[in-house]
Amino acid sequence: MTADLAPKRSGRRRITGTPYALIIPAVAVLVLAMGYPLVWQLITSTQQFGLAQQFGQAAPFVGLQNYITLATDPYMWTVVARSVLFCAACAAITMVIGTLLALLMNVVARWVRLLLQITLLLAWAMPVVAAMTVWTWLFNLRSGVINWMLTAIGLPFHGHNWLIEPLSFFGVAVIIVVWMSVPFVAFSIYAGLTQVSEEVMEAASIDGASARQRFFSITVPMIRPVIAIVLLLQVIWDLRVFTQIKLLQTAGSVKSETNLLGTYIYQLGTGSSDFGLASAVSVFVLALTIVISAFYVRSMLKEES
Repeated sequence: MTADLAPKRSGRRRITGTPYALIIPAVAVLVLAMGYPLVWQLITSTQQFGLAQQFGQAAPFVGLQNYITLATDPYMWTVVARSVLFCAACAAITMVIGTLLALLMNVVARWVRLLLQITLLLAWAMPVVAAMTVWTWLFNLRSGVINWMLTAIGLPFHGHNWLIEPLSFFGVAVIIVVWMSVPFVAFSIYAGLTQVSEEVMEAASIDGASARQRFFSITVPMIRPVIAIVLLLQVIWDLRVFTQIKLLQTAGSVKSETNLLGTYIYQLGTGSSDFGLASAVSVFVLALTIVISAFYVRSMLKEES
């Protein structure tokens, strides 16, 4: 009897509530930290919430009027288009440079790789405000190193204001955002590259595959999940960029011509005390982020199935 029952007992899977009890505190903190602001934004986006409401007055319910106002405002769609283009440029450049650095770290000598990793880590760990102080000084129209170097080689950039024109403003912004984002992409893709089998690469090389063929036919398919999640995170971060744009605007630019979604929400809320419209824009950004993320989630579910 004992011998007959032993296999049945060993095959049973005991289900207890311990794992759920351990995860409940983390889930509760996450729900409170993210759920409350989200609910507040949704409620406020349907109200006329201005300066008076900050001092205790009741907020009139306006339904979807804030969303209608935004949908019929040409400037809102200008900001959206500008933000999407900026996000696409930053994400694409960051992924290319980060991938190239990851490939470089994968082939160089150990001491070179260590030096490169330390350099990237220092750039990544630098506080945003400190980094922006340095970058603002570099592009300063009077004492900036960039203008000095360009003038020294004979180019007419003496006293050039990089931040006054929208095109050059966003050129500087792209450089800064990419510089701050490349280390994350490089480290993540390098971690994926370390999992690629050297035996497979050697076999492909023996079969006559070129370095380009090995990269696109073997390496990329094997690290596609890493590339997908890194690209998704990069797009989300670049779409919601705020600090870099805000500090560059403060350094000297026309805000109406350089606003992105993050600074536009700040301008509506803190600047104009129109928290109803600001909340409506925030909800729109959340919806846009969900739409962008849906493609990755759908592909991930397909792979799991």
